[in-house]
Amino acid sequence: MKRDIVKELYDLREESVAEFSAALIPNIDAERVIGVRLPKIRALAKTFSPEERNEFFASLPHKFLEEDHLHSFLIAGIKSFDECIAETERFLPYIDNWASCDSLRPACFKKHREELLEHIKKWLKSERIYTKRFAIGMLMCHFLDEDFKPEYLEWVARLESEEYYLNMMCAWFFATALAKQYESTLPLIESKKLDKFTQNKTIQKARESFRVSDEHKEHLKKFKI
Repeated sequence: MKRDIVKELYDLREESVAEFSAALIPNIDAERVIGVRLPKIRALAKTFSPEERNEFFASLPHKFLEEDHLHSFLIAGIKSFDECIAETERFLPYIDNWASCDSLRPACFKKHREELLEHIKKWLKSERIYTKRFAIGMLMCHFLDEDFKPEYLEWVARLESEEYYLNMMCAWFFATALAKQYESTLPLIESKKLDKFTQNKTIQKARESFRVSDEHKEHLKKFKI
């Protein structure tokens, strides 16, 4: 493409940010981390024309973490749900770490929850760890408030994995559910159906949350495994 995106990212590089980011994401090679703050990558995304955006989308796979973040922010700005979901599904197989996964938060999804839910069901069945993590993140962002149904808790509870970054997202999801839908979520925690890591990490995160009452925090303590 006409723009040298890697050079533009290196122009925004900070050594301390590179070291910090690499330490936070140990499952990828540190050489893939340039070291650019997320607000600067978001600002860079806003400078793309539609043609430059599409050309960048076509350059998958990317080498650097920040290129993946930039890709996520460009997808997030797409207003058409059909186009956005198509680019999301094209990008998901290339995501290989939690930071890239969690930076993908398309804005238009909130206006198309019914259609989104069908994709979430499919993503939860994926063999790819970060596609599943993304699906759980979308459930957490869009379906723990007015569109909540208790069955969504079971969708996540049924997932079985030894993968740390997937189980951490499950715990984050259930802790958020305890904050927003306590009465519906509590029976799942009381039943101790979750694996030991997810159960205990959920309780820990809920007890650290300012959105969970002290009374509820004290009760949750009883169900650690």
